[in-house]
Amino acid sequence: MKRIIAAFAITMFAATSVMAADVMTFHARNGDVTFDHKKHQETLKDCAICHGPGTPGVIADFGKDFAHGKGCKGCHQEKGQGPTKCGECHKR
Repeated sequence: MKRIIAAFAITMFAATSVMAADVMTFHARNGDVTFDHKKHQETLKDCAICHGPGTPGVIADFGKDFAHGKGCKGCHQEKGQGPTKCGECHKR
């Protein structure tokens, strides 16, 4: 019984360590950007939209160009949802 409980505990720990944080904050020169990962997961339902094909992980080209280009801002403009102006993302 102790082995089953230990195995369960290890499995739960490993599973939660792989999942992304619900809300992440990125520090930018013109103000912090808070990103609600959980909300995007629930809305988009397809990790590949942001992460690309394969197992989701860190977005390889994530940075200013991704956020201001086809990635974040471009998706928001295309879908007509989400912030697209500087002050709507960057908070001082």
